[in-house]
This record gives sequence, C-alpha cells and structure tokens, in this order.
Amino acid sequence: MAVSDELARLSVRAREAETRAAAARSKATADLERDVSEARASAQAQAEKLRQTADANKEKISDGWADVQRAWTDHIAALRERIDSKKAEHQLDRAERRAENAEDDAMFAIDFAYSAIEEAEYAVLDATLARSEADDMAARSGVGA
Repeated sequence: MAVSDELARLSVRAREAETRAAAARSKATADLERDVSEARASAQAQAEKLRQTADANKEKISDGWADVQRAWTDHIAALRERIDSKKAEHQLDRAERRAENAEDDAMFAIDFAYSAIEEAEYAVLDATLARSEADDMAARSGVGA
C-alpha cells in the first residue's frame, strides 16, 4: 500500500474518532464504560502492532522513530496505570479533578496526534520525493528502464 494511501487511512480513522467522541456526550454511563473499554482494547492492540512493526523493521526505520515508539509505549503504560488507580476514587472533589485531568490528557493526546499527522504528512511527501528522485536518476542512467 502506498504511503499516501496510509495517510488517507489515518484521516478516516481520525474522522471515526471524532464521530464517536461527539456521540459520547449523549450516552449513558454504562454505554460510555463499554465504549471506553472497547477503545482501550483497540488502542492496546494498535500499540502492540506498532511495537511489533518497529521491532520487525528496526533495520529499516530510523533510530529516532524506534525511540519514539518505545517512549510512547512507556507513556501509555504509565498513563493507563494512573487511570486505573484513579478509578477507585469516589469522592466528588477527586472525581472532578480526575475528570479535569482526563480532559487535559485528552487534549494533549489530540495535540500529540495532530503533530503526528503533521509528521506523517511530511514523511509521506519526503518519501514520495525520494522515490521520484530515485526514479528520475534511474531513468537518466538507463537503469530499471
């Protein structure tokens, strides 16, 4: 699959997340709990897939991306642990702080994802340029023609 196709897939997934987040505002708590559990499982599966991809392609991807993947995995694990421990809090003031912290975390995750999309766009364009330059060089040299 071409890198531009993968960028389109990312866009579709972002729209799906936006739709689910908007719908969440009108859902009952039990339905939200189920959605959160499903989203967490999906995110964990995607994180594992990312880790496996990074491991399988460690010779092909730059060290920087491998470092980002490891840092992301560590961050998610710590965040999930914190979320799990805070779920036990039942007092209203703690629940309010937890909600505010969760909203702040969500906003940062969105900002992070936006930055990742920007980086993905750059990487796709750079990869396309590199392929174009390689094809042009091959055509000029008669290699691969």
